[in-house]
Amino acid sequence: MVPIKTRDEILRMRDSCAIAATVLKKLCDLVSPGISTFDLDQAGKELIESYGARSACFNYRIDRKRYPAYTCLSVNEEIVHGIGRRDRLLKIGDIISVDVCIEYQGYIGDNAKTIPVGRIGTETQQLLTTTENALTLGIASATPGSTVRDISRTIQTFVESSGYSVVRGFVGHGVGRSMHEEPQIPNYVDKRTTDYALKPGMTLAIEPMVNLGSHHFDYATDGWTAVTRDKKPSAHFEHTVLICPDGAEILTVPIFS
Repeated sequence: MVPIKTRDEILRMRDSCAIAATVLKKLCDLVSPGISTFDLDQAGKELIESYGARSACFNYRIDRKRYPAYTCLSVNEEIVHGIGRRDRLLKIGDIISVDVCIEYQGYIGDNAKTIPVGRIGTETQQLLTTTENALTLGIASATPGSTVRDISRTIQTFVESSGYSVVRGFVGHGVGRSMHEEPQIPNYVDKRTTDYALKPGMTLAIEPMVNLGSHHFDYATDGWTAVTRDKKPSAHFEHTVLICPDGAEILTVPIFS
């Protein structure tokens, strides 16, 4: 079952998503050559706490593993779940995916974007543009009467027709009281996952993850960070959206100062 949010729950989701988006914007503003991803993560922790929220990433558990950082900071060939490190200093020409997921008053806000560090090459910039456009198209396809698979097909068709690959090991998802609710939202058509009709009141995290090269990836030695196998760059954009009678509304919009 895919949870349908009540009016009160939607109001709470608006607050949590606004905080997540505000933190994301402020954290991206701090990205500059020479800063370490550890310092960025610590800044994210402080920003999240300044709004009375908590990181939904920190101590997130899979089996015996617990995620040790407050945000996900993935650089260049890192796809998702990059852990801030003191020895990872950003330099001109890098790209960094900044993923902020917070919990506020019992509800989750989740969003991400990939930004350049200074000037980057044309090929890499086009990867970022394509991934962000894939998110825009995916959101536009999320209308009542359409299905999760319509979102997946829209993203996959656009990305692959542009000459890139979509990551298959990680997917978008429902979001609400939990960081991961039904439905799963792959960025490609996967008939193994349950397809659901979209209905008003659903809240979804749509998040294309796109590689310049192959879709294959491995895990770094930390057990969390996913890295492209061919070491080519990857980009990631994400919004939490609300399905409304006339389409999808983006909830992760910064509104706080």
